[in-house]
Amino acid sequence: MNTEKRAATGANAEQRHQLARGAAIPLYHQIYLTLRDEISRGARPFGSAMPTEMELGESYHVSRITARRALDELAVRGYVERRRRLGTRVIYREPHKPIEAPINQAVESLIEFGQNTAVKVIEVTTGPADETIAEKLGLSEGEPAIRAVRVRSAKGQPLGVIISHLRTGLGVRFTPEDLTGTPLLSLLRDAGMHIGGAVQTIEAMNADPEMATLLKIEPRAAVLHVERLVENDRGETVLVTNAYYRADRYRLTLDMHETGQFTPQFG
Repeated sequence: MNTEKRAATGANAEQRHQLARGAAIPLYHQIYLTLRDEISRGARPFGSAMPTEMELGESYHVSRITARRALDELAVRGYVERRRRLGTRVIYREPHKPIEAPINQAVESLIEFGQNTAVKVIEVTTGPADETIAEKLGLSEGEPAIRAVRVRSAKGQPLGVIISHLRTGLGVRFTPEDLTGTPLLSLLRDAGMHIGGAVQTIEAMNADPEMATLLKIEPRAAVLHVERLVENDRGETVLVTNAYYRADRYRLTLDMHETGQFTPQFG
């Protein structure tokens, strides 16, 4: 890539991502985050040349010192390699192909997705439901509910943090070991429950420090929040699941030609 192409790429990136001057996040880190995201999504592929410090400075209207710190941080985190006189090149390779999950899967497909990932159970407890969960489960605030927290992984890398709340008194009994090998939906079915449907909400959010630690991402990195309210065949909500997926490892696809109700979930 020649200098003109590099400069054009940097200018286009700057137009897409204006710096928040005066914000709490330092300018060099804002530039780092922008370049990191471009590298992660393939806009700057492996082996491609990065803009020079001078080009970045001109594109983002910052000093060369600020630009240098952004490139140095990329190098420290393994995204680029910096060589004297040879410039800075991308050395990051996408570790795994993002998992694609059609948004209109049936329950059988949800269970299949769950079986194709590994689970680490963080905790399974029974305690009083807070106001939000109680309302969604049709309980009074403070009534007991089962809470299960798991981390799902694919190919050895964290995929998502799954937090499920389940009504008590449903005849569903399971241990943390059960959840390690069997999706929760399968356990519900094995207990004789008929799943009638679900209401699902999807939104983007930023990971808090605890979630970032579990997902092995940076605090406030983007995650995909998928909330699912699962109903039995009588229309009663029996399960509330909130899943927080790494944005670089999870993808939802909507087939506009079909009319499914469920989004697959590794839960």
